[in-house]
Amino acid sequence: MRATKDHAPRAPIAVDADGLQQILSCGYATAVKIGTDAGARIQIGKRVLWNVKKIQEYLDRVSE
Repeated sequence: MRATKDHAPRAPIAVDADGLQQILSCGYATAVKIGTDAGARIQIGKRVLWNVKKIQEYLDRVSE
């Protein structure tokens, strides 16, 4: 039998609102405001996800 390759866990590309709150360590309203200001909102049907890369880039720009 072949051994399976062990892949290192990757950071998520997109997260839901709860995941965004955990990443940013803030409340729902603040997380959604940051995500919206970053232009990171992804809507698929009724589900809303947030693009983590865009949020990171936005926070890097704002913090300078």
